[in-house]
Amino acid sequence: MSSSSSDDSYRESLGRCVCDVIVKAAGGMVIGAGVSLWFLRRRRWPVWMGAGFGVGLACRNCEKDMKALKWGMLHPPSD
Repeated sequence: MSSSSSDDSYRESLGRCVCDVIVKAAGGMVIGAGVSLWFLRRRRWPVWMGAGFGVGLACRNCEKDMKALKWGMLHPPSD
């Protein structure tokens, strides 16, 4: 397996991680805003808490992807 192939896999996996963080943080903020509006009289902490949960989930998924990439399980080399 060449170095550029592993670099491309790493770059692709990192791009997925960044997109996942953005999407999950935004989703957590939306859910937190809804909870805040409907139940907690427009407090701000549920919005930030939801964003934190989203970022945490995305980081966990990214860590699993990076470990799989490190051990060659995500994209096995084609011979």
